[in-house]
This record gives sequence, C-alpha cells and structure tokens, in this order.
Amino acid sequence: MFSWREFRNRRQVGSFLGLTGTPDQSGDRIREQGLTRNGSVELRARVIELAWGWLRYQPASALSQWYRQRYGGGNARLRRIGIVAVARRLLIALWRYAMGGPPPAGAHLKDDAMVA
Repeated sequence: MFSWREFRNRRQVGSFLGLTGTPDQSGDRIREQGLTRNGSVELRARVIELAWGWLRYQPASALSQWYRQRYGGGNARLRRIGIVAVARRLLIALWRYAMGGPPPAGAHLKDDAMVA
C-alpha cells in the first residue's frame, strides 16, 4: 500500500482505509457517527487481521500493552472496537517506519543474524 500511494500525514493514511471517524455537527449538537468506511474493504480487513496478529506476536510492544490495558478486560464488543483503534495506530506506525522513521515502540524486530 505504501509503495503505490503517497501520503502526506497520518490522517490520510487512516482515511485511505476508512479507519477515521465521521464527525457530525449541526448547531450546538456535536457527535461521532462512527467510521467512514470509505476505503477498500479488503485492505481494511487485512489491516485488522494484521492488528490481531500484532497483539499475538508482539505482546511486549507499547501498542499491545495499550490495548490490553484499555480493552483487555472488556466484553467482545469492546475488544472489537479496540482492535480497530489498534489497526489504525499500527497502520500509522508502520507508515512512519516505511518512510524512514523509527519502528513501532517496543516492537521486537527480527535480527539479521537469525535469518541466515
């Protein structure tokens, strides 16, 4: 996704897959309508699967700890809501890493010596 599309900021990254909120403001009333769901359904599903895998295989990362602290004790509905938040945060962190930034906080990277 990052190789064929150029993003300028994190909001563009999240909105490309429909992982951003849809605010509604009418007069004095301000509320959130949920996710936009404008992006590719297939890519969004893959990113959410990636987020579940991240929680499983990167349990020491800051993102996994944040999820467990905030949503870990909740019911299934809250955990599904939380995984979308993890997917959005993970996607942005991986985009930053792909653009030459640091890896996601606390991520365990595979050592080059172990590949051989």
